[in-house]
This record gives sequence, structure tokens and C-alpha cells, in this order.
Amino acid sequence: MPENHPLLHWFLPTGGDGRDPGGVTSVQARSGAATRRPAGIGYLAQVASAAEQAGFTSLLTPVGLGCVDPWILTSALSQHTERIGFLVAFRAGFASPTLLAQQADAFRKFTGGRLRLNVVTGGDPVEQRSYGDRLAHDQRYGRTDEVMAVLRDLLNGKRIDFQGQHVQVEGAQLTDPAVEHPVPLYFGGASPAAEDVATRRADVQLLWGEPVPAVAARIARMRDRNPRLRFGLRIHVISRDDASEAWAEAARILDRMDPEAIRASQERYARMDSSAQAAMTALHGGTTDGLTIAPNLWAGVGLVREGAGTALVGSHDEVAERLDEYRRVGVDEFILSGWPHLEEAFRVGEEVAPRLRRLAGAST
Repeated sequence: MPENHPLLHWFLPTGGDGRDPGGVTSVQARSGAATRRPAGIGYLAQVASAAEQAGFTSLLTPVGLGCVDPWILTSALSQHTERIGFLVAFRAGFASPTLLAQQADAFRKFTGGRLRLNVVTGGDPVEQRSYGDRLAHDQRYGRTDEVMAVLRDLLNGKRIDFQGQHVQVEGAQLTDPAVEHPVPLYFGGASPAAEDVATRRADVQLLWGEPVPAVAARIARMRDRNPRLRFGLRIHVISRDDASEAWAEAARILDRMDPEAIRASQERYARMDSSAQAAMTALHGGTTDGLTIAPNLWAGVGLVREGAGTALVGSHDEVAERLDEYRRVGVDEFILSGWPHLEEAFRVGEEVAPRLRRLAGAST
């Protein structure tokens, strides 16, 4: 793919799928409409195959309380696909980085290198404690920094002796590592501690869908510190042949949101210590008013869904144009999703992706 063409990834709905958005993890209740299609291997294999046919580069698998184990799931799905990669999320610090490196090395060997890693630090103290983790916010990022340092060196075939505050490893080395298949490290977080880790350790810094000027400012600030750092945008898409159809779908989604689910979601967001989640929450303020926060950028998803809470809504041309605006301020990759994920993988891959590539090619 030409250098100016962004990479496009898709999302695996491992908590179930349907026409409506719902919480990613079991901490938030998921409505029947959001889970009408159970997330079995049969259905998720269909989503993966659709994304592969539609030309997506890889599939993001979420991690967290209530999510199925990403390693086991993606290992199974790799047997139902041929080319598409897997962006496997894991919680840094919950397992030895040596063990993580062994798992990642085995995965890339058995799939011909179809692996990318999404390093997740965690932003909900209640959820972290359910895993037995009681570290404070900045300590968690300090631990993530050490995990990423060891993991990268091991995957690159090095022998490691590492004595950190959180990680101590002696004489670690992979046996016959598949170094011909590099594993990019994707990483998210918006706090100063997170940006420090990203500029030191990450290949791709993941951002959520704030208005373009806010995204541009973050990219410029971080690229000053590490010019080689790439940037990815995680955002939802509601794209239709006609803009009025897309906005009608957004209105339908909003109309079906349970006010009690919105209230409970806002309570959960308020207890989190994630700067990125706070930024998402600020876009809608917990109310259903004023949800269009920039051209074609709709914050309604974040009323009931943690993490990425905005969607681009409009015609295929409009959505492609908005994605290209992000590309022009420095976004190199997009992780997209839509409901249901099976049908929308085809719609976005067949309608939005070619338009975005044409726009990117025209700016060469």
C-alpha cells in the first residue's frame, strides 16, 4: 500500500453484537439489542472473514473484565482466516512479560506473522482491583513502561536481564524467536504519564475520536518528542448512501438507549482515573443534548459505551472526507467499527475505504 494510504482495521465484538452499541465489558450491562447475536466462534469467524474480504488489515480484540481471553479467541479465529492480522489487547502487568513474549512468539510463528499487540494499562480502579491490582494511576504506567521494554527486546531475539521497580527478569530469552515477523506495539492513554510511555516505547499511539483540532494538537506535541511514532484513531462509523439515512440511524440508536443505562454509565465513568475516558465523557457531559460536536462527529455512543465513544455519521463521501481530515493532521491508521459488525464491515470496506484511499492518493 502506498505510504500515504492509512491502514484500516476492524473491531471484533467479543461481548456480542447487534444493531445497538453496548458496554464493552461485563462491568456495564449489555442490552438485548446489543447482544442479539452471541459472540461464539461461528459468528465471530463470520465477522473476521467479512473484514478480511473487505480489505481490512487486522482485527482489534478487546480485553477486560467480562471479555473472553483475546489470545484463545484470536488463535481460534486465525484458523478461519488466511490473511487478516490480529491486534491482540492485553493488560500490562497481569502476566510476566517473558510469558507474554512466549505467547506472542508462538502466535506469530503459527500464523505467519499476523500479530500486532495492543498494550492496555487500565483506567478503572474498581476493575483493576478485580484482577488483584492496587497500583495507583502513574504507578500502573510505570509498570507498563517496564513490561513494554522487556517484551520488545525479547520479541527482537535479545537475552534480557532487567531490574525495574515492577519487573525483574534474569536470563530471559526466547528459543528460536520468529524475528522475521516484527510485532508492532500499539498503546493508548492521554495523561502525561501515558504520553511519556508512548513516546519511549510504542510504535503506534492510539487516540479516540475527539474533534480534529484536539487530535492534531496531541499528535504535534507527541511527534515533537518522537518523530517516528505513528498514530491510530479508534472511532465508530455510521455511514450510508445518503446523509439523512445515517443521521436517522444515529437518532434510532439514541432513542433506544435506556436512561437508566446512561445514568449508570456516567457513574462508572466518574469513578475512573483515565484521562482519555474523561475527555470522551466531556464531549457529551452525560446528556442527550448537543451530541454533534464537530462536522459529522457524534458523541452519542459514549453515553452507554466506555472507551471510544464517538462516531462519524454521514454519507460515505462525508465520512471518508472526515477520516481524511484526521489523516492530514497525522493519523496513520484507523480502527473502525459499526453495528452490526458483520454487515458494517462490508459496508465500510466497500464504500468508505475506497473513497478514503482516493482522497489520500489525490493529496500525494
